[in-house]
Amino acid sequence: MSDDIAEIWSAAADDWSTYWAASARPVWPALLSGAAVAPGARVLDVGCGSGQLLAHLTSEGFVVAGADPAPRMVELAREHAPGADVRLGGFEALPFPDGAFDAVLAVNSLQFAEDHVAALHEAARVLAPGGAIGIASWAETSRNDIETVEDALAAAHDEEPGEDPDYRLPGGLEAWLTDAGLHVVAAGIVDVTWEAPDDGALVRGILFGEDDATIEEFARVVREASAPFRTSAGGYRFANAFRFAVGRP
Repeated sequence: MSDDIAEIWSAAADDWSTYWAASARPVWPALLSGAAVAPGARVLDVGCGSGQLLAHLTSEGFVVAGADPAPRMVELAREHAPGADVRLGGFEALPFPDGAFDAVLAVNSLQFAEDHVAALHEAARVLAPGGAIGIASWAETSRNDIETVEDALAAAHDEEPGEDPDYRLPGGLEAWLTDAGLHVVAAGIVDVTWEAPDDGALVRGILFGEDDATIEEFARVVREASAPFRTSAGGYRFANAFRFAVGRP
């Protein structure tokens, strides 16, 4: 991850932690099952963000460490998972010794590495013999309700919706692991849901990290595009999906 992107994520860290950090929770068990690790195992979360996965792993009895290149994310992760060894760093140069972990996990983070093959080689470096690397990210656009809102925001900026990158498509994450010389041992897709209790949380969540002026300018776009997903209770519910894959050297 470049320094500029790390700064952007650092500035957005508090909003991300509030609205999005736990959204990938349903994929966590799939990664742990695929990696075949049990409580007591040493697990590293790369791109740990604000530390929700770290806190979950700690509560389940794992020996936990995390790394993130965004300074504010590191601060929040240390708050949310005080028992974890959280360090500033990213995939390009993990601040841990060789063979330190039984599993390395990366949820919605590997795509920010400048070279995914080099990043996975670095993850393998800190992996103990017999260990596994588990990665996960958003599935293709067609499986994510939230993309309806993103498309509306793109149109409001006079932009065309972007095409899905390869890693979001079926087989994409598996191809990344294979590119790095890893043997794929598990892969799949998991349904995830993002909910906002009211209009304020909806707008703030979708436009997380933006300044107040931008939020005010595009709030109406967000509300109108989200109308099909409004619940009877006055909140919003978006059905989405994550893909995951697990590999071993």
